Amino acid sequence: MKKLLIILGLLIGPVAMAQKTDGVVTYVRKEHWFKIINRLPFLSQEQKDRESQTFKNFEENDKGIKMKLAFSPNESLYTYFSDEPEEGGYSWRKSEFLLYRNFEKDKKTDIIEMLGKTYIIDDSLHAPVWKIGNQIKDVAGYICMKAETQDPIKKQKITAWFAQDIPVPAGPERLNGLPGLILELDINDGDAVIEATNVTFKPLTPDDLKLPKQKGKKITDADYDALIKQRIEENITAHRNPYGWGGVRY
Repeated sequence: MKKLLIILGLLIGPVAMAQKTDGVVTYVRKEHWFKIINRLPFLSQEQKDRESQTFKNFEENDKGIKMKLAFSPNESLYTYFSDEPEEGGYSWRKSEFLLYRNFEKDKKTDIIEMLGKTYIIDDSLHAPVWKIGNQIKDVAGYICMKAETQDPIKKQKITAWFAQDIPVPAGPERLNGLPGLILELDINDGDAVIEATNVTFKPLTPDDLKLPKQKGKKITDADYDALIKQRIEENITAHRNPYGWGGVRY
């Protein structure tokens, strides 16, 4: 009997490990517009007050936007949880936003709509330089470690919390490259937070990681960064908020 239990343990162990590297994460992304607007030094106080009033009802009723990440050891796909309006939220067409990663081939394809144009970013994976700390916290039932980096284009501090128990280098938004799945992102000390609410382990089908056929302008990572930088600089010069409402994603 003891030998049988040992054999079963050896058989079940690899299966359990395999289950921890394939599945789907559900996230909620929340943007705190009062904080974001008041961080923009190129807006006058009158503009900040006006924009804050515009976003007031939206933020009070905002339950966040649900996102999902399908992941395996070699691939991931991050996009909206659903095309339907969020419960209790406002109804508008969601901009195209799909981020595909192939870790085995060191390739990525992002489909991002901005200001009415769709861009297809085909390039190698460019993981940021992470600084891993020794702090830990619970996210969606997993003990996560803290890592930090800086967005050089938007000048934002990025804090990630990743689960070493899920040894996949994937993550939400355009971030990856840590020794564990990223379950939470904090942008600029709480301006925007993307937090996992559920992790479901299951075998994925090819459709779970398949990008839809999409027309758009093909560009590189460097082209996209230059485009974002240009948009932000133009809005700074014009004393306008470059983020939100179909503009640059915060």
